[in-house]
Amino acid sequence: MILDSSRWAATLTGRRVLITGAARGIGAALAARLHERGARVALAGLEPDLLGAVASGCGSAPWWTCDVTDRGRVEEVVNDAVKELGGLDVVVANAGVAAQMPVIGGDPSVLEQSLRVNVLGVHNTLRAAGPHISHERGYALAVASLAAAVHLPLLGAYSASKAAVEALGNTLRVELRPWGAKAGVAYFAELDTDMTRRGFSTEAASALMGSGPASSLISGVAPLRVGIDALERGIARRSKRVVAPWWVGGVLPVRMLAQPVLDRVVQRKLRLTLEVARNEQVELTTPQPDSHL
Repeated sequence: MILDSSRWAATLTGRRVLITGAARGIGAALAARLHERGARVALAGLEPDLLGAVASGCGSAPWWTCDVTDRGRVEEVVNDAVKELGGLDVVVANAGVAAQMPVIGGDPSVLEQSLRVNVLGVHNTLRAAGPHISHERGYALAVASLAAAVHLPLLGAYSASKAAVEALGNTLRVELRPWGAKAGVAYFAELDTDMTRRGFSTEAASALMGSGPASSLISGVAPLRVGIDALERGIARRSKRVVAPWWVGGVLPVRMLAQPVLDRVVQRKLRLTLEVARNEQVELTTPQPDSHL
């Protein structure tokens, strides 16, 4: 699909947008794209050096260091962003982490941290920004994943957390309707980001992918631009669902049929992969405060 940039630029000009997880990857690239289209962006994240660089490229956009698991800090940042921008039209709850974890024998702190950041962090963000985007032009976007719908081995913690993000986004959509605001959920397969590269860099991931059908199914990484194009369209339209690459939109309605097919495809080398994963030390894709991962 060819993106009609002038069309979306007219729609996005002047929009006041807060993006979490904006120091790198999807958040940083989205901030740059929306700034190019005339939106006024505010940024939040954990890495001040990277955030400052992203903000400089977005016309000296306001930015704050923010651990999204800290509800009070999230409220402070949202309120400061509203003051800086003169209101808020869009919030993109993008901050998230991932790490492999076998359900049996895996490190339970991976699940705990995934739930804290991906679920509680998204809730804190939507809860704080919700009153400010509760108007006719308002829009909230919760960034989930295709992993919310179909589930791979080693990614139980990530999938569980992103399924919860999907539920929060869908619930918020209903609750915002009386005010004319809208909410959406973003579903991405693997995009070319630091998060993806770190996730695929483990010994267990290499063993699981190996060769054959599972390799192309699991490791087919799309350019980051594909996701940013989809986000731009979705925010301009205030879409219920944002998907990238395009084929993810076809998987979501048939998730119950896709799961058993995926279960069979990944069986080759799975026993060996799980043994490797149980003995491998892993780190979260984005280091978190007060975390040993």
